[in-house]
Amino acid sequence: MSNAYRTASGGRIARGRPVSFRFDGLTYQGFHGDTLASALLANGVHLVARSFKYHRPRGILAAGSEEPNALVTVRRDAARVTPNLRATQVELYEGLEAESQNRWPSLKNDVGAINDRLSRLFPAGFYYKTFMGPLSMGANKAWATVYEPLIRRAAGLGRAPELPDPDRYASRYAHCDVLVIGAGAAGLAAATAAADAGARVMVCDEQSAFGGALLSETQATIDGKAAEAWVAESVAALGQNARVRLLPRTTAFGYFHDNVVALAERVTDHLAQPSADQPRERLWQVFAKEVVITTGAIERPLVFPDNDRPGIMLADAARTYLERYGVACGRRAVIVGSHDTIYATALALRRNGVGVAAVLDTRAASVGAQAVQAAGIKVTFDATVVGTMGRTRVSAVETATVSSEGRVIKGERISCDHVLMCGGWTPAVHLFSQSRGKLRFDEVTQAFLPGNSQARERSAGACAGVFGLATVIESGFAAGSDAAGKAGYASGSLRRAAVAKASVLTGIAVSELPHSRDASAVKAFVDFQNDVTAKDIRLAVQEGFRSIEHVKRYTTTGMATDQGKTSNMAALGIAATALAKPIPAVGLTTFRMPYTPVTFGTIAGHSRGGLFDPVRRTPIDPWAQSQGAVFEDVGLWKRARYFPRHGEAMHAAVNRECVTVRSTAGLFDASTLGKIEVVGSDAAQFLERMYINSWAGLAVGRCRYCVMLNEAGFVIDDGVIGRIAADRFHVTTTTGGAARVLHMMEDYLQTEWPELRVSLTSTTEQWAVIAVQGPKAREIIAPFVSAIDLAPDAFPHMAVRAGTVCGVEARVFRVSFSGELGFEINVPADYGRGVWETLWRAAQARGACAYGTEAMHVLRAEKGFIIVGQETDGTVTPHDLGMTPMISKVKRDFVGKRSLVRPDMLKADRKQLVGLATRDAAVVLEEGAQIVATARAPTGTSALGHVTSSYWSAALGRSIALALVAGGRARLGTTLYVPMPEADVVVEVVAPVFVDAEGGRVHA
Repeated sequence: MSNAYRTASGGRIARGRPVSFRFDGLTYQGFHGDTLASALLANGVHLVARSFKYHRPRGILAAGSEEPNALVTVRRDAARVTPNLRATQVELYEGLEAESQNRWPSLKNDVGAINDRLSRLFPAGFYYKTFMGPLSMGANKAWATVYEPLIRRAAGLGRAPELPDPDRYASRYAHCDVLVIGAGAAGLAAATAAADAGARVMVCDEQSAFGGALLSETQATIDGKAAEAWVAESVAALGQNARVRLLPRTTAFGYFHDNVVALAERVTDHLAQPSADQPRERLWQVFAKEVVITTGAIERPLVFPDNDRPGIMLADAARTYLERYGVACGRRAVIVGSHDTIYATALALRRNGVGVAAVLDTRAASVGAQAVQAAGIKVTFDATVVGTMGRTRVSAVETATVSSEGRVIKGERISCDHVLMCGGWTPAVHLFSQSRGKLRFDEVTQAFLPGNSQARERSAGACAGVFGLATVIESGFAAGSDAAGKAGYASGSLRRAAVAKASVLTGIAVSELPHSRDASAVKAFVDFQNDVTAKDIRLAVQEGFRSIEHVKRYTTTGMATDQGKTSNMAALGIAATALAKPIPAVGLTTFRMPYTPVTFGTIAGHSRGGLFDPVRRTPIDPWAQSQGAVFEDVGLWKRARYFPRHGEAMHAAVNRECVTVRSTAGLFDASTLGKIEVVGSDAAQFLERMYINSWAGLAVGRCRYCVMLNEAGFVIDDGVIGRIAADRFHVTTTTGGAARVLHMMEDYLQTEWPELRVSLTSTTEQWAVIAVQGPKAREIIAPFVSAIDLAPDAFPHMAVRAGTVCGVEARVFRVSFSGELGFEINVPADYGRGVWETLWRAAQARGACAYGTEAMHVLRAEKGFIIVGQETDGTVTPHDLGMTPMISKVKRDFVGKRSLVRPDMLKADRKQLVGLATRDAAVVLEEGAQIVATARAPTGTSALGHVTSSYWSAALGRSIALALVAGGRARLGTTLYVPMPEADVVVEVVAPVFVDAEGGRVHA
């Protein structure tokens, strides 16, 4: 019968709005406001999944994001298939179609359940021993053909969708004074306090409605109002405040440096017919001055034999289904636990007409039992559960009592259709830990709590170990007031909430309940999703694992999609007992993000399809296309490679462009160069530490070639830096290295030298750069330049001036990557094409040309100028490149300096940059070709080096090449050989500068 377990009244569901949905092909009915989990329970469906390893029947355990069992696939159509959603978080909508996972041919009759009977063959770590141990020695073929395919077929839970995702995903950046994570009692109090102080506040909560645990609270009153009314008034007041942004259905899944918190918002998944103009999900990257974490606590399950049968649930989760959704999880309950939550649940069941067969308290006594006993419910102390019965749903429990000596005394078998358990509460400290905060272990609650904070945050409520509604609300007000004060607002007066019903809950359990059964044959589950038992934890300890991180990996406990929310503390307790150590001495596993799984769509946002690898084009690109340029990919950029005329082949076009630049002039689009503005009173000192050469003494209006090393002393980037003002530098990088260099700068500034007063801004997109190179360069640009004296003495090589070009404000650098007289004109990107076309008309009138990257490569190679990534391979130092004179001898330190003096870095036989001249001038070497010392060298001969760049030089009428050769500078004038399939190519080692070695042209 539909909704057979729905209570006659109560709950926050809309009983007048029925919803039809399907699960595993069967049609059921729920109500608007249900989750898939609550609707299934209302229809008496407890079997919802099969476990990963043993394929045991599994039911709904929890009511929130900590749910480990009830993972389902939701299907809207052939393209919209989402696996591994928690039924507890899937909001019901008309026509929802869901199916269970990890079973075949059906959920009730799963062939994979044979694994349960063969479980002795699959202990913890069995795959290491069986597949990678003695049985597989010399049997790699068996691994590849038998084991691996079977494991791959069995791996995973839901099936990944096969069609492209048609939905749209969005992302936003946001800034606020105070971010409140969690909108339960503490979160609402914190947000109210911060908003009242005048702060800009953001509040997020993973549930569809704000209120947290108060959504399931029907007995408490706050400030004279029912808890539900207090929540409604608080949310309404926050919603009406223009400085407050409320984000329901939004999970804070990662806490990053500088108080950046990542949020995943589910925008339309709860709608039957989502609007086409809305994204399905949205990624928020929130920059918060202060953060308040109020993420609550997670109820702990108990570890006892066969504790995983469908119908065995967390006690407070059952109360949530009852009070919030109007669903009784069964007709007759047995409640067991070591925490007073079990008594609150027992009373809630009794109020709603659900039978309670017994309450089993593992403790010796509890004040909370009095009200339950007064209601006529049987309570047994020092109790334990030694077994359960039932196949696809629990039908009975075997009980026992524990004597003061620890002896287990057999009790009775109690019939029931659901078992509710609670072993205490684990504060949700995941985000606090991700913020680099240090945890401390609290002996009273047997839980890890926030300790020393390293970020601008504070925790409040249950996640800080504060329990009891009055104290939770008080801690929230205090945290919100403190956050607003630290953000620069007047802290509001602390408020205390008048709470009619005290709810201080005490008691804990973090290890396996005692029983007298054969421990080797008992399955008492710790991690429900990965089928890790208490026996597995003990086996890991027995086999020598002492670190809890090693125990975790050996057993896979805590490694499932729930990230160990319900299993970690029990695993710690069992390992600690086996090691005879206190829990803090065993340690704690790492709280990795995301807090709950986040879809690839949320992370990718717009970056897919054509936007996954976006094409970047310069402002001058349309002009180059109109001229018939042939383009190449350089990183994400499209760059003009050459400009063919009248059907020219590439080599003919490149030769023409090179000759024109050397004889007349050429225009080159250099806009793709990385550009970083380094500003601040310590800007020069910062650059001193980042680059090998000196910057403190560089005069304003001058520029200098720069080389950057990594910590190992190897060259990773180069460019030109111009000093625009005493506290401002214009830094250029290679096209492909722009992001890498900025990242490295920011990393050092934030983590190593935070005391330096420096700001870094990427300006790559801001400037269009037009390089005018060649003997007539000054003549071409002079008519269009104002406020800059272009005379050689007034504007020498390696200088920078500010003025106007074509009436546009510009920075003009007198630099050259061709060896000719050259100027690089930087103008705002919006004016780039206009300035280029004006200069192009003047250039045409003087016989100049436009040239592309291929000619640029030839021109720079003729001058012996390097390209990072071509003349370097990640193991090249400035010494290897002949740049030793550039290295400052007066600077105390810079990145990579110590590595440059390591003995291996100073060896004479290191590979050094040299030039190569082929004996046959017409032969152009292959880039990457190896170089050997003798002709017809036998196979296996060690190479001396390799060719890094090789071109035909029209200026010289012969081939040229650059190479890295062992001890290269000592080999100048000697003959070496480049083995090729047809014959060895004979080469002479020469200086790497082929054109204008004296450098006179650049100073014209």
